[in-house]
Amino acid sequence: MSLETLSAWKSHGGTQGVYRHASRETGTDMVFSLFVPPQAESGQRLPVVWYLSGLTCTHANVTEKGEYRRACAELGLIFVAPDTSPRGPQVPDDEAYDFGQGAGFYVDATQAPYAAHFRMMSYVADELPALIATRFPADLERQAITGHSMGGHGALTVALARPDRFRSVSAFAPIVAPSQVPWGEKALSRYLGEDRQSWRRHDAVALIEDGARLPEILVDQGGDDAFLAEQLRPDLLERACAEAGIPLTLRIQPGYDHSYFFISTFMADHLRWHAERLGRG
Repeated sequence: MSLETLSAWKSHGGTQGVYRHASRETGTDMVFSLFVPPQAESGQRLPVVWYLSGLTCTHANVTEKGEYRRACAELGLIFVAPDTSPRGPQVPDDEAYDFGQGAGFYVDATQAPYAAHFRMMSYVADELPALIATRFPADLERQAITGHSMGGHGALTVALARPDRFRSVSAFAPIVAPSQVPWGEKALSRYLGEDRQSWRRHDAVALIEDGARLPEILVDQGGDDAFLAEQLRPDLLERACAEAGIPLTLRIQPGYDHSYFFISTFMADHLRWHAERLGRG
């Protein structure tokens, strides 16, 4: 599988790169960023943290504003940030910011005209990890996943659907119950159709209600997030985890909003938390 290096920079002793490849899942070129820490110079394979971004974002948002490289270099973590959707003139789009390009919602669409390209669940969970394993010193026996907002939804649902894949799961201000909030109802109905039963495998709260389990979850949520009450609803995840016996650490951070000022403040906390669970072997 071909891989094109778009850019590469030295940072904190490691390498921050941006790469492009032709995706079989989306039928488009896809771009992702990846940081390899300095420990890779010893020849060892290193644990991987996947970061899924939110609405309107590309790989670039967290790469430029996430402030993760210092912690990843100290902890020996590879950090991968995929794009949020397929892109290009052949890819269906929408005038609204919360649907279409930049808003793939980490699902495999079943409805025309989106089904041909919007296969972000299979892309981030299957195709991209296989590529990373062949081109970078990644130990796929030690994977963690996190994400923000729509990407927090993606991190939770990907992990709940593949509980043996990830040693740890966290999220920043995730959409925890897309079946019950406007962002999710819009996206799921248009990507998956009107049968709400089919939405449940793309809804973290519903997956937990239906029996999916994780060892534990860490969530940080800004207390002054404008989307908290209507779109994010961490209370629903808290209730579902309590009923299922899943240990959830939910931290409401006073004064913080939905922005990367919030994410970057707590990024190192999440990476240290993941590193403890990823271990060294």
